Amino acid sequence: MSADLLLVGTTVRTLDPARPTAHAVAVRDDRIIGLDDDALALRGTGTEVIDLGGAVTTPGLVDGHAHPLLGATSFVGLDLSSCRDLTDLRAVLAGAEPGEDGWVTGFGLDHNVFGGAPITNAVLDEVLPGLPVLVVLYDGHSALASSEALRRAGVSGPRRFEQRAEIVCDDAGRPTGLLLEHAAMGVVRDVVPPMPVAELRERLHAVLDGMAATGLTGATMMDAEGDALAALASAEEHGDLAVRLRVMPWCMPEDDLAAIDALQGRRGRRWAVGGVKFFIDGTVEGGTAWLEHADCHGQGVEAFWRDPAAYTRAVRHFAAARVQTATHAIGDAGVRHVVDSFAGVGTGGVRHRVEHLETLPLDDVRRLVDTGLVASMQPSHTGYTRADLTDEWATRLGADRAARAWVCRDVRDAGGVLVLGSDWPIAGYDAREVLGYARLRRRPGSTDAPVLPAQALTGAMALEGMTSHAAIADGASAEAGRVAVGCRADLTVFTVDPVDAPADEVADAPIQLTVSGGRVTHRAEASCPA
Repeated sequence: MSADLLLVGTTVRTLDPARPTAHAVAVRDDRIIGLDDDALALRGTGTEVIDLGGAVTTPGLVDGHAHPLLGATSFVGLDLSSCRDLTDLRAVLAGAEPGEDGWVTGFGLDHNVFGGAPITNAVLDEVLPGLPVLVVLYDGHSALASSEALRRAGVSGPRRFEQRAEIVCDDAGRPTGLLLEHAAMGVVRDVVPPMPVAELRERLHAVLDGMAATGLTGATMMDAEGDALAALASAEEHGDLAVRLRVMPWCMPEDDLAAIDALQGRRGRRWAVGGVKFFIDGTVEGGTAWLEHADCHGQGVEAFWRDPAAYTRAVRHFAAARVQTATHAIGDAGVRHVVDSFAGVGTGGVRHRVEHLETLPLDDVRRLVDTGLVASMQPSHTGYTRADLTDEWATRLGADRAARAWVCRDVRDAGGVLVLGSDWPIAGYDAREVLGYARLRRRPGSTDAPVLPAQALTGAMALEGMTSHAAIADGASAEAGRVAVGCRADLTVFTVDPVDAPADEVADAPIQLTVSGGRVTHRAEASCPA
């Protein structure tokens, strides 16, 4: 039996304790079938041999938390991420070219643009009078709609939703344009002209190709709303997906659990439904994170589920069925409720997850780890706060809680499983940048002061967060997260050593080769067949 693919001229960080390093890897179909001399012996007439010229190979990187479809469909139009104040925002809005039915859309707007003042649609109506405008703020949990957009959606006052969402209104009951959480945002989003199917396919493939170019071989896709599964199937009809996707559809307070049960196991060639995504709170900047004590505006003391006990019953339903759950929990009270919901619950060996954990005392970190829960965190999110605590996130929380921001190192030091990801499109999907943020606690390549540098990870820990720990969280440690015979052939080839090279250098160095399930999904020009 000969190999389909043989990688030579490389140092392999296998992350396999039984064999920490190797220098050649043989692949057949989607499996690793040999290392070192055994690999070389599997070269046949049809084997593609790639000489990596001394590059470093690791297990394939996995983004533990991303939203490929949400990003492709909702984060469209004007890119507002560079706006730092209202002057910047006016300038970008002024260049808008209305699309179908006059709509203007945008994304990436930072709450800090408003300088701590109430976020309203006044600037949208001022610059684009009479036009329907919908802008998604960077957190993805809030949006800003112009007066015309609200009119088209039939929004003239407050509404009540099953989930804790809000159409924000002034003292006279008039909508300000700010929409908090998914149900409120959806009221306006539902009247925006939908993206053509062909464009969605093209955008999704482009996103996944871009991810592969940064070394990603897989991702946990934390959204599967509406026609998402049909969209994935349609995309696969027009070519293989460059990144393997593990899909976790949402479970909202109003949802039928049986309908979500029925989705489990649905799959395509390169995607499969394998879990459920919950929300127990929202975001700090939006005032919807569930906190033990109110933020500086008196907000943040309520759960996303109006009846938190109903959330507990729902996650235990899936735990009993051995279906993995992942719960968005940003505030300290939110995380504690998730931990309490799983304390003493039999999970049949399934590792349930908590996503984000933006502020958490050490004692609660230890409780989470002792309960067997996986912490899933996004180091790039530290880029939305500042070391001097002058940003909206830190101001809302106050200095004490801001000093417990994204406690990645505490989780690892407590013996926990820590999965790293991007949360794209909330932050960039570049896996190298995620690794850099994890080690630097600042944007790679910048002169920014690090945010709580004591929470920085080592190079080895950062790599594990996107490889071996991601495999543990997915229940796939027997076949993934290592470079070993019998494991799935997911491989990332760095032009520098991702563990020992300076983090700024790792974040900027090209990826030489990406192999996902035995298939080359990215190849730099220098990676030529031998």
